[in-house]
Amino acid sequence: MFRHDPTITLQIANAGSEAAAAWLAEAAAFDNTTVIDPHHLNAAAAVCLNFPKFTDGRAYSQAALLRGRYAYGGAVIATGDVLVDQVLQMARCGFTHAILRADQSLAAAERQLGRFDGFYQPAAFAVAA
Repeated sequence: MFRHDPTITLQIANAGSEAAAAWLAEAAAFDNTTVIDPHHLNAAAAVCLNFPKFTDGRAYSQAALLRGRYAYGGAVIATGDVLVDQVLQMARCGFTHAILRADQSLAAAERQLGRFDGFYQPAAFAVAA
C-alpha cells in the first residue's frame, strides 16, 4: 500500500475570500474542452481548470497532463461545480487549489482529505506545495 498525504488548499466560492480572488487573478483559465498548449504555460503562475458539472471529469485529465506530460510546476486551481467528494481525487491528480461550490462545507472537504491512510496505487504526481 502506498502512503500519500494529499494536499490541496480549499476555499468556498462566494465567501468573500480575498485568497480565492488572488488565485484567480494570477491564473490562465481554460475550459474543459481546451487542448492546452504547453508553450503558453511558461508565463502562467497558475492555471484555472473548470468543472462545468461535477459529473464532467475532463479537468482531471487536463491536470494530469499538466503535471505529467508538461511538467507544469505552478498552481492548478479547480473551479466550477466542485464538491466535497472530489477534493481527494483532485489532490491526487495534481490540483493545488480548489474553490468549492458555495453550498459545500469546508470542514467536510478537509475531513475528506484525511479519509484514507494509504492507497493501492501511487499518486499520479508529486506536487510541491
